[in-house]
Amino acid sequence: MSHDVSRRSFFGGIAAALGYLGLGPSTDLFAQQNRPGAAGNAPRMRTSSDDYDTMAHLSSNENCWGPPESVMKAMTNAWKYSNRYGYPDANIVGEIAKHHGVKQENILLGAGSGEILDVVGTTYLLGGKKVLGVEPSYSSVYQHATSIKTTAIKLPLGKDYRQDIPAMIKAANEHASEIGLVYLCNPNNPTGITVTKDEVRQLLDGIPKGMPVLIDEAYHHFVDDPNYATSVPYVIEGRPVIIARTFSKIAALAGMRLGYAVASAEIVQKMRPYSMGSINALVKHGGAAALKDTASQASIKKMVIDLRKKTTSELNAYGYETLPSETNFFMVSIGREIQPVIQEFAKKGVAVGRPFPPMTTHMRVSIGTAEEMDRFTKAFKEIFPAKPKSTAAVEGRIVKSTN
Repeated sequence: MSHDVSRRSFFGGIAAALGYLGLGPSTDLFAQQNRPGAAGNAPRMRTSSDDYDTMAHLSSNENCWGPPESVMKAMTNAWKYSNRYGYPDANIVGEIAKHHGVKQENILLGAGSGEILDVVGTTYLLGGKKVLGVEPSYSSVYQHATSIKTTAIKLPLGKDYRQDIPAMIKAANEHASEIGLVYLCNPNNPTGITVTKDEVRQLLDGIPKGMPVLIDEAYHHFVDDPNYATSVPYVIEGRPVIIARTFSKIAALAGMRLGYAVASAEIVQKMRPYSMGSINALVKHGGAAALKDTASQASIKKMVIDLRKKTTSELNAYGYETLPSETNFFMVSIGREIQPVIQEFAKKGVAVGRPFPPMTTHMRVSIGTAEEMDRFTKAFKEIFPAKPKSTAAVEGRIVKSTN
């Protein structure tokens, strides 16, 4: 997948715009919430562009291959609207609605799914209502709850690192008067493990009627497990379910910021007053093109799965257990606290995931290019000794490693 020409013209336009505005190269225009303590983020060290470009970026679950030609072309062509309001927007809301078989009134755009998570939290947690979920999971919703002066009820994962649906149902019923929202990240971040379609139905049928459920499907496109399914049909059924999706992962538009919610028209109208509506012209056109380019998405999914299997198999053979992921990242048990390890990898030019309490002796690793994954494996073996005997999980099954 070679995008050199279109990338050069697209980012050349960005560079010219920055120069015109008098912004230096260190200006962080495209980072979302990278301030210390921001929802869903750990503080990130700012480096020069040269240092940044030489790192193997395996810390933020990005699509390392970047947008396909179709998306780059659409965004490049949309530059002509950069000075306009009310510009043609590629019918992005209509395209998303058609993609899911819903009406446009069922779609709310956001600057990434991060904004959607905040908007849902504000809609349902004001007045001291609590969010119910598990820990670890993607913490944005929990941290947003704290920012609006409320709290979260966080349940531990099961012994198999899966989300405990019976425990969630029990807590939802026992604390029904306190809860404003149930949060389910599926597949879960940071574990990469899915909640099956039967378990999702069990949850929705078991909690109090009318209790809103936010299902975060940021990594939906990478799942291969036939027991998993999107929960959009529950929106069509009329359930109080909100699906959060993003173009940051499979579509490789993390720096451009586009996500959306799928929900009932009534819920969308409740959420809309809290939405900023600050999505730019370029990414609307890029997003519409991404929805249509299913071949590129299939190619990315295959490369991710192949590299994930290769890397986790090597780690398992080296004696280290990995969790059975269905995403573009995985977790490996390292047997020591992660924070110092992050620095050790950084010294070797590899960025790995932040701590995810209470799983602070596990490391989350995003899937990068083949060369980046080779660099990671080499660094891992320099930092950690081989284990002669270990029980290691490989793509959903347990095997014995005798290396």
